[in-house]
Amino acid sequence: MHAIAPLGSTGESAYLNEPEWDSVVDITVDVVAGRVPIVVGASDLTTANTIRRAQYAQQAGADAVMVLPVSYWPLSDREIKSHFRSIGDAIDLSIMVYNNPATSGIDMTPEVLVDLFENVDNVKMVKESTGDITRMHRLNELTDRQLPFFNGSNPLVLQALRAGASGWCTAAPCLRPKLCLQLLEAVTNSDHERARELYDTLRPLLEFIVAGGLPVTVKAGLDVLGFNVGDPRTPLLPLAQSDRETLADLLSATM
Repeated sequence: MHAIAPLGSTGESAYLNEPEWDSVVDITVDVVAGRVPIVVGASDLTTANTIRRAQYAQQAGADAVMVLPVSYWPLSDREIKSHFRSIGDAIDLSIMVYNNPATSGIDMTPEVLVDLFENVDNVKMVKESTGDITRMHRLNELTDRQLPFFNGSNPLVLQALRAGASGWCTAAPCLRPKLCLQLLEAVTNSDHERARELYDTLRPLLEFIVAGGLPVTVKAGLDVLGFNVGDPRTPLLPLAQSDRETLADLLSATM
């Protein structure tokens, strides 16, 4: 992998208490040991605890933080911008702004994302997970400076990479890392036939893990592959047996 991103949506960060969250950061930094960059998901309901998490990640040795604005009440654009300015003022690390309305309930438009990039010094990149390819094109249109954006929508990956995405920040490499890297390499090398072949191989698996919920399906998939990482945190439940069998077949088809 080119980087490790713990404590994102797949990492169940929303279901961890603070000592558990801190422990994931510490263990990740220790195990990765500087071999690749670490982008820690530091999101929380409150600005104050998001800052606490971001500062902890910085102190532990992370290279960047990924922040998804989450709130019980929908946030206005003004509140979103204030949230990120406060986080940026509190840390020296680069910030990846994470847009995933399916999990956060908050949808940041390309205009808001570019505003954050241009007005918060350490906002350096965006993870766009809406699954709307037009947004990625719009990000390129709105700024003269190159805004690195990463695809977070698994089924959209081929289109996103072709649209200029800097990479693919996703749960899929937890299950089939080599195929994901090969797909990225094929697009980078403009080997369109190979990229399409790899994408067609991966697509049923990508669609399945998204439809079934990433923490649930990835944990089940890891168990199928021989890595017992336990059940998802309630209220999430383990994958149903019939779906687990389907997942096992999909994993076998991508070997």
